[in-house]
Amino acid sequence: MKYLITGGAGFIGSNYCHYVVNKYPEDKFVCLDALTYAGNYNNIKSLEGKENFKFVHGDITDREFIDKLFNEEKFDVVINFAAESHVDNSIKNPGIFLTTNIIGTQVLMDASLKYGVKRYHQVSTDEVYGDLPLDRPDLLFTEETPIHTSSPYSSSKAGADLLVGAYYRTFGLPVTISRCSNNYGPYQFPEKLIPVIFSKAMRDEKVPVYGTGENVRDWIHVHDHNVGVDLIVRNGKVGEVYNLGGHSERTNLTVVKTILKQLGKSEDLIEFVTDRKGHDLRYAIDSSKVEKELGWTRTYNFEDGIKETIDWYLNNQDWVEDILSGRYKEAYKD
Repeated sequence: MKYLITGGAGFIGSNYCHYVVNKYPEDKFVCLDALTYAGNYNNIKSLEGKENFKFVHGDITDREFIDKLFNEEKFDVVINFAAESHVDNSIKNPGIFLTTNIIGTQVLMDASLKYGVKRYHQVSTDEVYGDLPLDRPDLLFTEETPIHTSSPYSSSKAGADLLVGAYYRTFGLPVTISRCSNNYGPYQFPEKLIPVIFSKAMRDEKVPVYGTGENVRDWIHVHDHNVGVDLIVRNGKVGEVYNLGGHSERTNLTVVKTILKQLGKSEDLIEFVTDRKGHDLRYAIDSSKVEKELGWTRTYNFEDGIKETIDWYLNNQDWVEDILSGRYKEAYKD
């Protein structure tokens, strides 16, 4: 089987590449990434040279390029991790999110239809469901929760999900969709909460926390997420949506304090800043469907996972410095 993994040099996609390339030596994996600011060739550089892995530099919105790639490679499976994903950036510039997340998805699905792909999998987010009230811990997102987006980012991902469903119903494209909670782990670009805290705290800079820090997120280790995606791609029912959650709800402030404690830094570094526009209150996922139907389980609890993650950043400070300095952009030469 030959797999196309789009966005494979990003945070989640690169972790997925490492997981499947080593687990399935009999399969072939093509990693496609446009290497925009959040794509980092260093994330997957160590996989180059493996017989079942190949990196391709390109953009999923480039229809001519994608058609040529599909014609040459004859993919059996397409897994779309490629996305603009930072909510703050989507508030500043919604257009690029619509282009990459919706048009890019359409281009990939058109090629998948044309070349007879056996499975197209869309990696989505729990943010398409909107948010939950802080005072109702009993409420969880299920696959039946109506889409109710808050930001241009989540709206673009919801639009892509709806388009994927339409291609299944209208054209018979064999699709699956996964929606995950907040990921953490190695190779996360230093714009998201956990690596931002780490990089600023290591410099004894102020650590920004939106509002009062009481917004709640459900955290899932990127490895557990990717195990779930792999199970869905290989065994999931065509046309279905599957939620992947960490069952690890924490306030943003709790996460910040946990990391500062592990780094031996003072909580005096915390600086509360003006809240994000349309800031979702709480995310919490019910992942019982994928657990019951596909036997998915989590291997990480948050306490162990966050400790391992911070240790990774401590042991890979050159990786962080390369990004902060911009040197990472020079890692790949066409």
